[in-house]
Amino acid sequence: MNAQRNQAARWSLLACLSIVAAACTVGPNYKTPTTDIPAAFKEQPPAGVSPGDWKPAQPQDALQRGKWWEIFGDPSLNALEEQVSVSNQTLAQAEAQFRGARAAVKEARAGLFPTVNAGASVTNSRASASSTGSKSGGTTTVYQVPIDVSYEADVWGRVRRQIEANVANAQASAADVEAVRLSLQAELAADYFQLHGLDQQRQLLDTAIVGYQKTLQINVNRHNQGVASGADVAQAETQLETTRAQAIDLGVARSQLEHAIAILTGKPPAELTIAVAPLGVAPPAIPLELPGELLQRRPDIAAAERRVAAANAQIGVATAAYYPSLSLSASGGFASSTLSNLFSLPNRFWSIGTQLLATVFDAGRRRAVTAEAQAAYEANVAAYRESVLTAFQNVEDNLAELRILSDEATQQAAAVAAAERSLTLAQNRYNGGITSYLEVVTAENAALANERTAVDIAARRLIASVNLVKALGGGWKADQLPAAGTLVAR
Repeated sequence: MNAQRNQAARWSLLACLSIVAAACTVGPNYKTPTTDIPAAFKEQPPAGVSPGDWKPAQPQDALQRGKWWEIFGDPSLNALEEQVSVSNQTLAQAEAQFRGARAAVKEARAGLFPTVNAGASVTNSRASASSTGSKSGGTTTVYQVPIDVSYEADVWGRVRRQIEANVANAQASAADVEAVRLSLQAELAADYFQLHGLDQQRQLLDTAIVGYQKTLQINVNRHNQGVASGADVAQAETQLETTRAQAIDLGVARSQLEHAIAILTGKPPAELTIAVAPLGVAPPAIPLELPGELLQRRPDIAAAERRVAAANAQIGVATAAYYPSLSLSASGGFASSTLSNLFSLPNRFWSIGTQLLATVFDAGRRRAVTAEAQAAYEANVAAYRESVLTAFQNVEDNLAELRILSDEATQQAAAVAAAERSLTLAQNRYNGGITSYLEVVTAENAALANERTAVDIAARRLIASVNLVKALGGGWKADQLPAAGTLVAR
């Protein structure tokens, strides 16, 4: 009885020591890598100058939070964007990967607890006659109900570092989901505005075709009357057929954009038809925050930072291999040669043991694994810093594009007006018999080309606005990542 008490006391002491020792966690504690952050974006205009399609953010601005696409005020776009989060298969794949990363956290957490195995067995054996001292060997049946408990104490924090790494990886995967979501939403909006830009160009061409048909008929009548030459008729006909061909050609790009939007919403192209309509919205003014806010608003930056944290924790996992492991084990149960009294007190058995195991020689394996973990950490730090630089570039690119396109739109409006005046003068000169019809054709082509360019600039400004919203994170913030406690909790 005393031996049993002493053994139980030793077991309790070892358990307490393992709990106390669990406070030790080897490896470096994580610190967010430093990055160079400019005080302001280069493309910000001087004080007193209108920024055009964007503005400095004020505390009350909420244009980019939540459903950022609603700032464009297009109900059809709103309806399409809502379907991305529901049906897009690329997003579904990213969400499944996040669920897998979250399950990996639970798997690592299980290492903090003992493993318990229970079973039951029946063994029949027959001993030889020589071993039993009888003429015929004896047959024995043994019934057993064993329970085994094993536990490796996390003395040096290997398991806790692995949990830390898996939590960071799960958070990175959650950020990946939001990065994919934002990218798909921005792609849909850009395709949508480009599609309706083509619709507006088609509208211009259709209007021109109607005018060219009338002009051709006038030239035919004048030719029949001997007033106009056959060359005038041929030029008018060439202009009409060329414009018709240009209008038809727009259908290729429009169909492809419509099909792309269908895939983004998770539908086969046959199930989505977007009504023909010209561009009906103007580029909204987008609030612009300080560069330092970008680190908290871009999900791809948050994912890169979380992967740095995971790589840092893996250094601790590798470092823990240098220290001995402490394993505790216990087994017990009942064993009897008769089933009727198997669970009686005299038939019980148990054992308790501990094991301290250290690697003495591994030919440099632990050193190599640690060096590999350190290199992986440094690679992730470089990837994080590169993602920050790329984010700054994305914002600057789109700010520059919006600023330049705004100036270009103003200049193009002047070009359209000048082309219209030139066309009026050419028509007057032709009607007065001063010049040939070729001058009219040239003026009409120039006017149509300038109008189409103006439409193209308008579509590009809307697409640049979408890309700026994407570059700024689309209203997402790093505090939306799942907390470590939520991921670890059962």
